[in-house]
Amino acid sequence: MAGPGKGGRRGASPKEIIKSLTSGSMLRVIKLVLEHYWIHLIIVLAGIIVAAIASVKGTLFTQTLIDTYIIPLIGQQSPDYQPLFHAIIKVALLYAVGAVAAFSYNLIMVKVGQGSLRIIRQQLFSKMEKLPIRYFDTHPFGDVMSIYTNDTDTLREFIGRSFPEIVNLLATLISTLISMFILSVPLSIVSLILVSFVVMITVKVSTLSGRYFGAQQRQLGAVNGYIEEMMSGQKVIKVFTHEDQTITEMEEHNEELRKVSNNAHGIANILMPATAQLGNLNYVIVAVIGAIFALNGNFGMTIGTLVSFMTLNKSFNRPFAQMSMQLNSIVMAAAGAERVYELMDETPEVDNGIVLLKAVKEDEDGKLHVSDTFTGEWGWILPDRIVKLEGDIVFDNVDFGYRPDHQILYDINMYAHKGQKIAFVGSTGAGKTTITNLLNRFYDIQDGKIRYDGININNIKKASLRNSLGIVLQDTHLFTGTIIDNIRYGWLGASDEDCIAAAKLANAHSFITRMPDGYNTVITGDGTNLSQGQRQLIAIARAAVSNPPVLILDEATSSIDTRTEQLVQKGMDSLMKGRTTFVIAHRLSTVQNADCIMVLEKGHIIERGSHEELLEQKGRYYQLYTGNAVS
Repeated sequence: MAGPGKGGRRGASPKEIIKSLTSGSMLRVIKLVLEHYWIHLIIVLAGIIVAAIASVKGTLFTQTLIDTYIIPLIGQQSPDYQPLFHAIIKVALLYAVGAVAAFSYNLIMVKVGQGSLRIIRQQLFSKMEKLPIRYFDTHPFGDVMSIYTNDTDTLREFIGRSFPEIVNLLATLISTLISMFILSVPLSIVSLILVSFVVMITVKVSTLSGRYFGAQQRQLGAVNGYIEEMMSGQKVIKVFTHEDQTITEMEEHNEELRKVSNNAHGIANILMPATAQLGNLNYVIVAVIGAIFALNGNFGMTIGTLVSFMTLNKSFNRPFAQMSMQLNSIVMAAAGAERVYELMDETPEVDNGIVLLKAVKEDEDGKLHVSDTFTGEWGWILPDRIVKLEGDIVFDNVDFGYRPDHQILYDINMYAHKGQKIAFVGSTGAGKTTITNLLNRFYDIQDGKIRYDGININNIKKASLRNSLGIVLQDTHLFTGTIIDNIRYGWLGASDEDCIAAAKLANAHSFITRMPDGYNTVITGDGTNLSQGQRQLIAIARAAVSNPPVLILDEATSSIDTRTEQLVQKGMDSLMKGRTTFVIAHRLSTVQNADCIMVLEKGHIIERGSHEELLEQKGRYYQLYTGNAVS
């Protein structure tokens, strides 16, 4: 199972943290936040500064409160408490302003964090819709989902909580340090020397913990991918009674996640108590030295100055302990951001086509013109002319491989004229489905050409190309919604009458009308409330409603019983009438009436002809049809 790619980080030194905040993926996150919420951030910054200044000013006022208002009252016979009362009110108002500012900026950052997360997820989804099928064939769905959930949530945590906390801590450190030097330079120097030891320990421990946070994100994606795979394969697991094996494998994945998470969070959790205790030691040492200064009257130290300084010293030590907690958030956010933008930076589906598909009409001279309304005719709009959509398909010396070093198709040559039915048969892995994947350009060929009505399909806009194709896949997929909405998915402009007509054509009308709410019956969980055959019938109706000139039926009746298949085949024959149709089938009885049957083996077309012609040849088709070995 594939891991999340290159999203992990190996360390969390200050240099790496600064780099993660100022370059690469995290810079893109910060840029996104600034672009959409710069006004909010200015208000937040102002709130942080106001809160920090209010806190420091309140602490500094302690010196005045003690030396000017409290000590002079000691020993007085009739002390006047009114000045003290006014001073306390001023301090209370100052702290109230700080509290309002802190509440306001935290409330705003919740909005910024959730809003940024909404934008990132929307960008992720928009980018995902532009990625080629190749990406989803090579990346586990569970791992992709982990990017949407776990990795984006690390960014929300960083934006909404850690970022304002870091700015607040920096503002507190700066304002507190300045205030400490104003009160006492000698004690401030002592504090800085002691704090340097706290910083050194924080750096050491955060570097160790940072090694494991990237591994944690990768392993979390792997666990999610495994769970998703096992959930989708529950029937197979139970049929072969592999429950114990899957439980064991899950325990292995889960244990690996536990180990890396334990290493990451275990070491990280040492930081807070360690720095807190070192801060307390710092506090005691400074208190002893400051008391000696005050008792001896050194450096102008007074009781009020000492009390005020000690409060500031406590405030100065606290950010280092809290900052150590935020370093973990930065590391996790950096790992999450790299995974998010790894998906964002995936190469989108390339589309250099310029030929569009539009509704056309003929004038009195038989010349085609673009029509504002649908006339029943479609045309390819080229720069110099309009070509009527007929459905002629030609493969000319086509070579293809999913990887450059692993070729799948070799020198494929074939044609299909309007209204012809072309069938592909052969062993599993012979390349049958691959040919249809090339026709709708899920993948692009390495060599040769595919022409559609004489036009190289590389020159046709992919949306226009795919709009001209109706596809029924072996693995059906239905969306949450009503049955009629799922049929309408083939053509969003279809009326209810169009959808019902398509269902009748696919012989799905009968079972739909027997559903509790008929066509308005809600389908959930990819159609879990329907049988596999019913799901297939709806998928066929969905293709029918689009009324395409070219049909691709990839094992379209594979999940339908024999009796239902006979009914569906009649509908399919009506649907295929006048349309170019490519059929992939293991049941050779369904392709006997094909105009041409292509027999593929290991990427080569080894036989071609009608059903009768191929039987007469007594080659590979004869062997597949009769089950007899060729002598």
